[in-house]
Amino acid sequence: MTQTNDAAQDLDPRHAQQWWQTDIIDMHPGEIRYRGYPIEELIGQVNFADMVWLMTRGELPSRAQSTLLEAALVSAVDHGPQAPSIAIARMAMTCGSSLNNAMASAVNVLDDVHGGAGEQAVELYQRILALQNEGHPLEAAVSEGIAEWQQTRTKIIPGFGHRFHPVDPRGPKLLSLVEEAAARNEVAGSFVAIAREIERQLIARKNKPIPLNIDGATAVIYAELGFPAPLARGLFCLSRSVGILAHAWEQKCQGGRNKGPIPKGWLWPYGGPTPRSVPERDAR
Repeated sequence: MTQTNDAAQDLDPRHAQQWWQTDIIDMHPGEIRYRGYPIEELIGQVNFADMVWLMTRGELPSRAQSTLLEAALVSAVDHGPQAPSIAIARMAMTCGSSLNNAMASAVNVLDDVHGGAGEQAVELYQRILALQNEGHPLEAAVSEGIAEWQQTRTKIIPGFGHRFHPVDPRGPKLLSLVEEAAARNEVAGSFVAIAREIERQLIARKNKPIPLNIDGATAVIYAELGFPAPLARGLFCLSRSVGILAHAWEQKCQGGRNKGPIPKGWLWPYGGPTPRSVPERDAR
């Protein structure tokens, strides 16, 4: 009897309709609504950053919120073929991949090391803010937050230092935008203050420039705007996908076949055994 009831439930159209449940989109023949807004009203009235906010947060952003989000998304679209994600997209195209396969291959490497620092920076900033809310002054909260991070996570402080840029040109501009927004009471400004204090303390410890990088700067914006830390990584993937697409398409137009990570004729250093012959083995 139970099997019959289960089979009947599987055939019940209400059961099929409830298989997926979402608050994001409502759709019927001739009607599409995102978070309740009809698509025909959104088209032409909101920009792409607004749509990102609406889809991930549930409401349309204010003009100030949209401006900061768009700045963060614009800032991280590309960093050249020396970035693994971009290089992978271009190599994939020379292997005959389609644009979507090249983009997927590239996005799949945006993980903890390459692409995840923004999420980690938001986590660090939020922990430091929690320490401040417990009564720790900014300088002490940052010092304790850094120590805690290095003890429990990694010695590397996410969002600071760059292997290519002595000063990441994107960081100062993004922080200035946040500070201007804070002066207009559009954001609190708590996280930009935390980021600047982290940078100050790291430079003092190392006695050399440890600049805020793109991950740390966009993390300030995402934290100020109230995005959960995991979404910071998703937003970075969304941003970098623009550069990935551009490079994949350019490589498609340039042509080329089977281009690897190093130019033809260049070989890697080998450190294994010296040349040797396979020893004779028993016939068993």
